[in-house]
Amino acid sequence: MRTTRSPFILLLGSSIALLVGFVVAQDTRGDSTRAPAAPARYVTVPEGAGDRLAGAVRIRTISSEDPDAFDAEAFDAIHAYLRAAFPRVHRQLRRESVATHSLLYSWPGSDSSLKPLLLAGHLDVVPVEPGSDGKWQHDPFSGSIADGFVWGRGAIDNKAGVLGALEAVEMLLAEDFRPTRTVYLAFGHDEEVGGARGAREIAALLKARGVELEMVLDEGGVIGDGVLPGLSQPVALVGIAEKGFVSLELSVRTAGGHSSLPPPQSAVGILSAAIARLEANPMPVRLEGPTRQLFDRIRPRLPLLQRTMLANLWLTRPLLLRRLEKNSGTNAMVRTTAAPTIFQAGTKDNVLPADAMAVVNFRILPGDTVATVVEHVTRVVGDDRVSVKTAGRFAAEPSEVSSIDSEAFRTLERTIRSVAADVIVAPYLVVVVTDARYYGGLSRNVFRFLPLRLTSRELERMHGIDERIGIREYEAAIRTYRQLLIDAAGGRVDATS
Repeated sequence: MRTTRSPFILLLGSSIALLVGFVVAQDTRGDSTRAPAAPARYVTVPEGAGDRLAGAVRIRTISSEDPDAFDAEAFDAIHAYLRAAFPRVHRQLRRESVATHSLLYSWPGSDSSLKPLLLAGHLDVVPVEPGSDGKWQHDPFSGSIADGFVWGRGAIDNKAGVLGALEAVEMLLAEDFRPTRTVYLAFGHDEEVGGARGAREIAALLKARGVELEMVLDEGGVIGDGVLPGLSQPVALVGIAEKGFVSLELSVRTAGGHSSLPPPQSAVGILSAAIARLEANPMPVRLEGPTRQLFDRIRPRLPLLQRTMLANLWLTRPLLLRRLEKNSGTNAMVRTTAAPTIFQAGTKDNVLPADAMAVVNFRILPGDTVATVVEHVTRVVGDDRVSVKTAGRFAAEPSEVSSIDSEAFRTLERTIRSVAADVIVAPYLVVVVTDARYYGGLSRNVFRFLPLRLTSRELERMHGIDERIGIREYEAAIRTYRQLLIDAAGGRVDATS
């Protein structure tokens, strides 16, 4: 039977075709990734770099929340170890102890009018979880070298960064390199517990001396291999900002009493309901800043469907945000997150606790503040019986966002590409806090990147069981630090060295 199409159906079909054509056209508008840089000259890392890293791992520079548990002798030991392992650095650079256990090295440049470069890292490591020693393939402080890896706590976080930078400087000193721009190496001793006595004191010292920095490079992102869904190409994730941090204590005080005569709501019930409301009403999602810039950079290398979605956010933003908030990793990139971490109440099964207390940890998205978090919690809980106050060892506002249009970022990008030509360099938001935030008052260009190539599985080992770093990956990181010193600090190096 023959049918005819109404003008409305024809118009609708034409409109849909035009819309699809426009959406696809939006996806094909250029490639936001950058052209590869000229390859850097390959250099051989001095023999024994892996052994020197392993030796540092063996020194138990553990940070603890308990000040009485601080092991000053371990930090004295690593200071002495670095002095022996890097003799040229300690002969030719000025070395200062800051707050007794942190280190600041100064390498004067030939042009004092140029703002200095600062490479940062930290000497301390997190403890090994009690009872987990037997789960490690190698003792966590053995510094074992096996199967092409250096094994042990701190191998990645952050002794590879500290020793990698020192190896690069030692190499350049051997090549008679003289920087045009002054270089600082800043290694804090308490990053894992907030950095209040380490990096903060180093930054204060530099500020008191009137130092303004051209660029700061601290730990943060890595060269992730297979870490972003849909992206087969490795991506160098350069943190251009980091989230803030605050823990809030929620508490309830009631009359208590015997469990045989319970009230309509107990302290535990009131507090549990407050926590449940917070989890059911998170702070809003926002796709902006570093996360938006990350997606703009990687979009051309994603599959068609993902490319099209990201290229047409005017249409797809609600759907994309719903997808992002369903995954804990991407959810942390688009909102201020809340994580209940402590709940305390009661001492006996037949006694109603008079007091109940919970701690909720918030990681604050740039654009939000500690104050807006407190306001959100107070409004959502909506119960005068629940007291809200700050808790924990420190609070930090989100950092400023460093520009990817600066010459400093372009220099770092060229350096990374010159050593690892197969990677995309992309900005991103660091969802944890680092020592880098203390240097924000000294430079507009604060970046967070550890030049190690790691898979998702290797990243899971950091702060976990079987932390390790491949020796080949570590040597590539040393080459990256060396090249960055040449590119960012200027100066000449003998090409025949």
